[in-house]
Amino acid sequence: MDFFRGLALIVIFINHMPDNPWFWYTPSRFGLSDAAEVFVFSSGFASARAYGRCFERAGLWLGLVRVLHRCVQIYSAHLASFVLLALVCVVGNRWVPEMDDIQRLNIAYFFDATQQALYDLFTLAYVPNYFDILPLYLLVIVWLPIFWLVSRLHVGMALACSVTLYWASYYYGWELSADPVSGRKWYFNPYNWQLMFFTGYAFGAGWAKVSVKHGWLLAVCLGLVLVSIPLEHEATYTRIKFWGELRANLTPWLDKSHLGVLRWLHLLALAYLMYRLCHWRSQWLHSPVPRALVIMGQQSLPIYLCSMVLSYAGGIWLDHLGRDEWSAAALVNLSGLGLMLLAGQIMSWLDTKPWKISQPERLAQSDNSFYFEPFMPRYRRVNQALALPCLIGLAALPAMLTQSQPSGIVATPDLAMQLREPDKEALQPVETLSPETEADKVIDSRQQL
Repeated sequence: MDFFRGLALIVIFINHMPDNPWFWYTPSRFGLSDAAEVFVFSSGFASARAYGRCFERAGLWLGLVRVLHRCVQIYSAHLASFVLLALVCVVGNRWVPEMDDIQRLNIAYFFDATQQALYDLFTLAYVPNYFDILPLYLLVIVWLPIFWLVSRLHVGMALACSVTLYWASYYYGWELSADPVSGRKWYFNPYNWQLMFFTGYAFGAGWAKVSVKHGWLLAVCLGLVLVSIPLEHEATYTRIKFWGELRANLTPWLDKSHLGVLRWLHLLALAYLMYRLCHWRSQWLHSPVPRALVIMGQQSLPIYLCSMVLSYAGGIWLDHLGRDEWSAAALVNLSGLGLMLLAGQIMSWLDTKPWKISQPERLAQSDNSFYFEPFMPRYRRVNQALALPCLIGLAALPAMLTQSQPSGIVATPDLAMQLREPDKEALQPVETLSPETEADKVIDSRQQL
């Protein structure tokens, strides 16, 4: 599951980059569901393993504390992502002035009415399209304790509540406002998308189980995935009338904002096919590239923030390089993916808290410590030499940020009057007499001493 979550993060990075030529080769162009469904489903699956077991082991109240702690992390990450992307847009407008990145990201409301927009941002009344997945995740995590509590009565009752909420949102038109000015709604309607999250939770908790022995189920899932290709491939349904008309008739079932039923079924069919593939040949997950994706999936929240910043920064870089040359798109996309993989490795390394492990313990943990022990002093000196430039850079950073007084000052009448030397004849010495107090006598005596 971590592998597919890491793969979804890569697709999110490519799809979120403005006018990315690689966008047309991602799975979302060849299937009804995309990386958003994979991310929400896998998050629900992982939540069952993490929070479901916590509720069963520690009880409702301590489990609720852990859920609230996660909510604080998600909420903080949402705010941090907006601030970082706003900064990226400001830098992009200075670097490529002909492209207004603030308008392209549709966050002009924040800069035009900052005070009100800041309040709306913190209360989730203002959720731009680019930042809507984390608020969705936040709400379904908040609903998770209630879902678990109902499941204690009966698992079927909890799943029925999820389906009922999905149907009621469709029937009554329940929405959440995402923009106070335009009245735009949340792109991912949480009343509908909670079904995808709790479906993943049901599989992660073991409530729903599938078997690899049913050949008919494999055929049905494979047929649904194959039929969805021409329905979503733009070059096919725009040129072939049959597929175009069929897609138009199925539009309500393909709605992404409200999680159309066919999108939900397509994700389940795709998940079953991947489950059969992993069950058939599971050793490929232990090769270097899949292992790197697994590590990214394990660090999903920080890597998601990293992907958001890198994808939009990559779009600004493409504005500068141009999108006509395939080499420019390859350079930007591969650079961003490399940085994401590197960030995953760094986050995984930091999770081990290496500063708490002493050198003898680190040698004891190594299987080949006997062979590497003579080389450890030299290895330590190399690490110190590599860290020295970083330390010098950090020490010099305040000096680099300090603005020195410019040598060439433009003289103005006020400044010339301030810089004019005083007239010595106009200055007369003035003597002031004040009565001497006891404190003055003490101070005078101490000065003499």
